[in-house]
Amino acid sequence: MSADGTQGATPIETDALIIGAGPVGLFAVFELGLVDIKAHVIDILDKPGGQCAELYPEKPIYDIPGLPVVTGQGLTDALMAQIKPFGATFHLGQRVDVLQKAGDGRFRLVTDTGTTFLAKVVVVAAGGGSFTPKRPPLAGIEAFEGTSVFYSVRRMEDFRGKDVLVVGGGDSALDWTLNLQPVAKSLTLLHRRDDFRGAPHSVERMRALVADKKISLLIGQMTALHGDGGVLSGVTVKTKDSESRLAVNRLLPFFGLTMKLGPVADWGLNLHENLIRVDTERFETDVPGIFAVGDINWYPGKLKLILSGFHEAALMAQAAHKIVYPGKKLLFQYTTSSSSLQKKLGVS
Repeated sequence: MSADGTQGATPIETDALIIGAGPVGLFAVFELGLVDIKAHVIDILDKPGGQCAELYPEKPIYDIPGLPVVTGQGLTDALMAQIKPFGATFHLGQRVDVLQKAGDGRFRLVTDTGTTFLAKVVVVAAGGGSFTPKRPPLAGIEAFEGTSVFYSVRRMEDFRGKDVLVVGGGDSALDWTLNLQPVAKSLTLLHRRDDFRGAPHSVERMRALVADKKISLLIGQMTALHGDGGVLSGVTVKTKDSESRLAVNRLLPFFGLTMKLGPVADWGLNLHENLIRVDTERFETDVPGIFAVGDINWYPGKLKLILSGFHEAALMAQAAHKIVYPGKKLLFQYTTSSSSLQKKLGVS
């Protein structure tokens, strides 16, 4: 695998260009590789894995077939190992700004760094589009970001022995309250009301920890941060009855994500509530040769699950083969019994 930041007017030519290096985009590399389609992959983040690796690298995932439990980073690592035989080239830290039909029937794509591609097929696997965490409206919070204030948990060890304040009432806030409680010196969960949007079993576990005095629960909101040199020392919390300063040195505000479709909205694709409408035979958009898989697409009955995206990638690859190799018959084979597929995977 290589990360390529090539710039310039000379286009990079490829069979397939995958936009998005999350789990579904990575598995698309695998499915395309099985049918001899080489792929380049673009992602706005600086590493593969998408939201799984960026926001939830150590969060356990329980619904990946065959894996009773795996973390977001663990799943990314496994997928990267699985696609290694196909030698995909990664272009990281780039955003596709232009997608248009070229004169020869291929697609011309240009990133914000000026890298240009010519691809026979395009696979949009961009998740929810560009995403950024919502910043709490607190004066001076920028000075603490990256040192004391974090919008995701990259390493749980960074919170070991710390006084942690988690703010929010959704799944992310509850999940990290439960996961960090064993390693933190102290942990307080703050939410503006005593009503939580997260999974019911997570709410039950959180309340059990409160009852056992293993964590604290406050109903209110933050009004000010305290500290110097990027080092947080406390947070002023206003509740219904009082206002007090809570001694904490790690703050995790989970106020949600601002999800923007970004340049995808300007590509002329048929959209349904800011998602790309596709068919369920090929997962192709209304533009032949452009496919959309994973959370970025919509069709009746759509479930936003990683395993659904894997299924979509498999059918997409079968359809893409007809475009990349027109007139060539594709013989469906199983990796368990096909010597040619096993040779591609390096296991024969």
